[in-house]
Amino acid sequence: MRAEWQKQQALLVTYPHEESDWLPYLDEVRAFYDHFIRLVSKYQKVIVITAEELNFSPSKYPIQTITLPTNDTWIRDYGPISVHTKKGLKLRDCIFNGWGLKYPANLDNQLNRRLFGTKKLGFVLEGGSIESNAEGVILTTSSCLLEANRNPHLNKAQIETYLKKILHAHTILWLDYGFLEGDDTDGHIDMLARFINPHTIAYIGCDDPKDPHYEELRKMKGQLKSFGYDLVELPWVAPIYYQGQRLPASYANFVIINDALLVPQYGDPKDEEALKILGRYFADREIIGIDARILIRQGGSLHCSCMNLYED
Repeated sequence: MRAEWQKQQALLVTYPHEESDWLPYLDEVRAFYDHFIRLVSKYQKVIVITAEELNFSPSKYPIQTITLPTNDTWIRDYGPISVHTKKGLKLRDCIFNGWGLKYPANLDNQLNRRLFGTKKLGFVLEGGSIESNAEGVILTTSSCLLEANRNPHLNKAQIETYLKKILHAHTILWLDYGFLEGDDTDGHIDMLARFINPHTIAYIGCDDPKDPHYEELRKMKGQLKSFGYDLVELPWVAPIYYQGQRLPASYANFVIINDALLVPQYGDPKDEEALKILGRYFADREIIGIDARILIRQGGSLHCSCMNLYED
């Protein structure tokens, strides 16, 4: 499986529409996507999946719009997973069932076939639930991949064997701890811990002993240490609420594109610190903060909102 720092062909994005859960604040989230798409187009091509006609002003790299129906915007989880094989780059198209049958996903699940002509694999897997170091190691969470509504006919050993096969991996690292309130993905890895190079994992830590996440993330840190990789702790975002619900804000949900690193910002005093920490590991890229507070209202952040397509 490709790692995000490898050379990319384009970034896939699904534009919010009236039939999605974004309707109550559609103009706000569209303003975010307009900014996000234009920013990325300074560095690489952007492919925008849209339910209606869109026109973007000329940019350094093309912004291609394709009209296709979707249920929602979180294309990280239903977009194609890029794998390098002896025969070149292959796109893996796994079943997307709305994060374990929580939400409608019939249109999202058809997108890859309509867009790329892929063949659907008989396995439920979301892109945000797996991390690759580009050298055959996959990092994931047991809370998500072993959840009963994903692949109930397979046990852990069988899931691991299948992952190794389709992702061309030799090692699966299972995180058994870690969660974020407001995240309804059952614990996607891209909110908790990410490879930033083949030998280093950036992860979120909680520095408030009174916070309900503190003990669980302390255990997650301990397990990450046991994997034998260099570790980088990212700051903890102070609680953010919307309509009485705590939202899942995480600096681990950054996006790597050609020549830039895009880091979610939350109007938190630790925003700048997160930029500086990650910037030390991406000296060859421009480090850019993007306000992601509108995204977390629906339980995702920057990384969840896009999918990387790679060069062969």
